[in-house]
Amino acid sequence: MLLFLFLYILSFSSSSLSLNQEGLYLQQTKLSLSDPDLTLSGTERPVWNVGYGTERLINLCGHAEGLFPYYGNYVKLASIEYRILNESGVSQPRKVAFVGSGPLPLTSFIMATHHMKLTHFDNFDIDEAANDVARQIVASDHELEKRMKFETGDITEVQEKLSEYDCIFLAALVGMSKVDKVKILGHIRKYMKEGGVLLVRSAKGARAFLYPVVEEQDVLGFELLSIYHPTNDVINSVVLLRKPAF
Repeated sequence: MLLFLFLYILSFSSSSLSLNQEGLYLQQTKLSLSDPDLTLSGTERPVWNVGYGTERLINLCGHAEGLFPYYGNYVKLASIEYRILNESGVSQPRKVAFVGSGPLPLTSFIMATHHMKLTHFDNFDIDEAANDVARQIVASDHELEKRMKFETGDITEVQEKLSEYDCIFLAALVGMSKVDKVKILGHIRKYMKEGGVLLVRSAKGARAFLYPVVEEQDVLGFELLSIYHPTNDVINSVVLLRKPAF
């Protein structure tokens, strides 16, 4: 059933999704959650390795995610991520960057209001229109607006500024292909501060129909602190890395 939905959704145009198509995305999400270790029938390869089709599907799912933000899911994920950070000694970083924040930067909002109440957040997105929407939302909360800014641009063009952050979040949909993801990870590693941490969202098993997978060989040069794979309705896996201090 999941493979059928995978092939059917690929026939949609990425420019718009109808309500029926959005419903199929939600159905696919539920099926992906039902078996986190699913691989394609007849092969031992995980679903992320099926090539271009999966990459295009992830793009479509990224569009649908903007329409169905799953607030409760984000609250759970942020709580998990904060616990993982806290267990690694990063509870109240002075300054955080979120790469790929989008028009509704829920993680930054939740972290800033529930967990990191003194932290400054810089949100990076390649889409100025998305940042404009996010700025309008945060402007309704003057206290939050003081410590939350939005930067537009390709993260691979940001260099020295990355060294300002104690913690960097990398959204799952930043770097759709394996090549792009590894390039972005390498760039962030090069310019982030020594001893700083990078929290990367990933996926496992059937969840790879929705988000790219980050594997250990993709994060060479980092100290791997933790890998978390959810077993509940949270979709993203969490990979916590540290840039070694020499």
